[in-house]
Amino acid sequence: MSDVLGVTFAGFTPLGPRRAVEVAQRAQELGYRSFWTAEASGPESFATLAAVGAVAPGLDLGTGIVPLQVRSPLLAAMGAATLQDLHPDRRILLGVGISTPAITERWHGVTYGEHPLAVVREYLEVTRQLLAGDPVTHDGPTYKLKGSQLGVRLGERKPLLVLAALNPGMLRLAGELADGVLLNYLPSSYVGPSVETVRAAEAAAGREPGSCRIFALVHAGVAERTEDAAERARKDIWSYATAKGYAAMFRKAGYDDELDEMTAARAAGDRKAQVAAISQRMCDDIDFVGSAEDVATFVRRYAEAGIDEPVVMPLPWGPDRMAVIDDTITAAATAV
Repeated sequence: MSDVLGVTFAGFTPLGPRRAVEVAQRAQELGYRSFWTAEASGPESFATLAAVGAVAPGLDLGTGIVPLQVRSPLLAAMGAATLQDLHPDRRILLGVGISTPAITERWHGVTYGEHPLAVVREYLEVTRQLLAGDPVTHDGPTYKLKGSQLGVRLGERKPLLVLAALNPGMLRLAGELADGVLLNYLPSSYVGPSVETVRAAEAAAGREPGSCRIFALVHAGVAERTEDAAERARKDIWSYATAKGYAAMFRKAGYDDELDEMTAARAAGDRKAQVAAISQRMCDDIDFVGSAEDVATFVRRYAEAGIDEPVVMPLPWGPDRMAVIDDTITAAATAV
């Protein structure tokens, strides 16, 4: 039942947006429900999704995610509303998140900011008002708008706000205010506690159960379990573990030993040892590479753990990267 599955461009953006279009067409053939992008320094999200929507009009379109610091609430609403007007019968999933200082400050040259929970709350509140179509005047600590109004007139269907969340504070905020939450880099074993946090906040806010839909990026590749693939997984997970938010989530998910070893190696100035601290267990739990059958099982575990819509992130770690991507989304289509 692949109609509850998504696929994301996030794992193969270096291959270029034309490859995104090809994979979207194939995903539509396989019965997938949604196509997502990520945004850091590669292809721009909304242009990519517009191209995808033109050739695969049966797919919902999601940004997963855009760093909110680089787009004002109005600009994000404009992009999502444009896609919604072009695809009035599909879900447009406006995924936003607080990102990391490396992406916002080092790459984009904008301030990462303090008090991330307060900033995200304000962003969600303002963006939701804009998507409703009414004039918005807002005088907050971060955003100040006067008579701002979205100039795209939408029907009853409006873009849905999806919040990227790792840790309890942001998970609770998603349950309180967002239409969906996007989880990432977590093992299936940690899905349950994350979902419980979202649902508890949802209930506390007086929302109907399931108001906040649970999405998760599921990292997998149908490929040989070579040392090269293992090293790619270690480097990938290490690069995220260096970010404070991801490191905190990894510890909650049960990887204290790996994080302690990595911290000690960083203090010693040994980058090679930092990467080596990421265990094979952690790689297999988060960035799985294996046979088609094993990949299908891996994806299924996330659905069984409580993910409403797994979003497959193909890991193109093989000699023929497009073949790996196709094999991966084909295998995952049999999972749920």
